Amino acid sequence: MGFNGDLYPSAGASVVMSTKGDVVRYNTERERYGIGSTNQVLTVVAGLPAWADAGHVTQSRALEVACSDESTALTTGTAKVTFRMPFAMTLNAGEAGVRASLTGAGSTSGTTTVDINEGGSTILSTKCTIDDGDLTSVGATSAVVVSDVNLADNASITVDVDAVTGGADETGLKIQLIGTLA
Repeated sequence: MGFNGDLYPSAGASVVMSTKGDVVRYNTERERYGIGSTNQVLTVVAGLPAWADAGHVTQSRALEVACSDESTALTTGTAKVTFRMPFAMTLNAGEAGVRASLTGAGSTSGTTTVDINEGGSTILSTKCTIDDGDLTSVGATSAVVVSDVNLADNASITVDVDAVTGGADETGLKIQLIGTLA
């Protein structure tokens, strides 16, 4: 079989094309796969290209927000930071959806406890904690539980520090919200 100069066998892909936007896919043989509809994207299902509604394509997004500076010890209090959601988001469950981190760990017993609020109401039924000596909430003794996974576009989000460790010397608090576009 010869080539036609386009790097396709002369009896190949160009022969099966019939409509603008067609693509060629291969299962057991090369075949024409017609273009999808408006607002569809090409994805993979069972190892083959397939068209799907763009709204159903999920891609994880992470939003990280600094809640303090890097060197000043944290103190308890409400609304340590306030920001607006730049898009609607559906959070993943547990620590896959909400995390907190520090640049300087608390040095004595207890936990750093963080609450996240949307429009003044908590989104957590078990607050996010960082154990003393740790820099992250991932793997904390008390796992975070997200009770409201749906964050609205332009929603006002506040972050409270409900508790600090006995040393009260933790620094550099950040939260991470992880999920998909809603």
